[in-house]
Amino acid sequence: MKLSNNISLKNFKNKKKNSNIIRYLKEIISDKNLVIKSLTKDYKNDYQIKKISRFKNFSKVNLIGMGGSLLGAKSIYSFLNHKIKKKFDFIDNLSFKKRDASSKCLNLIISKSGNTLETIANSNIIINNKKNNIFITENKESYLMLLAKKLKAEIIHHNNYIGGRYSVLSEVGMLPAELMGLKQSKFKRFNNLIKKKNFIDLLVSNVSSIFELTKKKKSNSIILNYDERSQDLFYWYQQLVSESLGKKGKGILPIISSMPKDNHSLMQLFLDGKNNNFFTFFFVDDASTNKINNSKLLKSHFYLKNKNFKDIVESQLIATENVFKKKNIPFRSFKINARNEETLGELFTFFILETILLGKAFNVNPYDQPAVELIKIDTKKNLINF
Repeated sequence: MKLSNNISLKNFKNKKKNSNIIRYLKEIISDKNLVIKSLTKDYKNDYQIKKISRFKNFSKVNLIGMGGSLLGAKSIYSFLNHKIKKKFDFIDNLSFKKRDASSKCLNLIISKSGNTLETIANSNIIINNKKNNIFITENKESYLMLLAKKLKAEIIHHNNYIGGRYSVLSEVGMLPAELMGLKQSKFKRFNNLIKKKNFIDLLVSNVSSIFELTKKKKSNSIILNYDERSQDLFYWYQQLVSESLGKKGKGILPIISSMPKDNHSLMQLFLDGKNNNFFTFFFVDDASTNKINNSKLLKSHFYLKNKNFKDIVESQLIATENVFKKKNIPFRSFKINARNEETLGELFTFFILETILLGKAFNVNPYDQPAVELIKIDTKKNLINF
């Protein structure tokens, strides 16, 4: 069934719709939910295209941030890399890797709170001049706000009502997309999707199925990713689901499995191990793949003649789906028909709505992350005492 013109979705076998999920969806659409608003064309970014146009001349960009401040932009860069001519370096951990800190690089520093420890440390090392720096942070006093003012840098306000993991279609993801040479308007698909009966039906039955699966103690969400360039998309998804739903002893653990490589390592466990998983197949119908060289092919493998890597991968995916059906293993399957901004915007929209609705079903607040703050407090104490 088509989720949109760009995406086909085979949903879970259980297609029963939970009436509560339908009610939750109507509520978050009608109650002027501000996170939902950021997905729409009506959302106003805190920057003007003309104002940032002078930064578009940089061929290299250092994007410094942690978690949701960076993962959305990183997934855009990986998924749409064929359309992007610039070099982006994503600095999302503390490491000893040498980075380009020259004046030829633009530094884009993103932190909602403005006090993210790792972002502060990385910025301290990488920023070597007062020029060529953009900060995206909340409009309040913080370390990074004070630093930005000291450097007389370009400051863009991060809306305080949008948590990092939900911010991909706001300034946090769309400004980097513009710097990549992409059009932020093409990502905004909510207004179109929400009018489509197929989209609503698939979203509701999908959330209903996942909720029922978790009640049966299936809490591991295994993503069988057959598209290397979508790996970062699922790191974004992993944070979205884990941080939004992991509360009150509840939650879903998203695990990314790189296919078909993991046929030779993890698949035995998936097929015949503990029965506490549900699966998401993800495949991009991308024609630009390597083709088998017939002149080097041995006769024993004649069936590879005239095939390309896409043919091989798709054959493996279909075979795996068939085995899952026989073994009654729950799964859904996404097939991407076009690799463009619109498709990625639709995936962002679908997964964000899915996660918020699951939070409502689990009776947890999908927008906060209280437990993580405990580590931040103790880390500061430790550094003071070192």
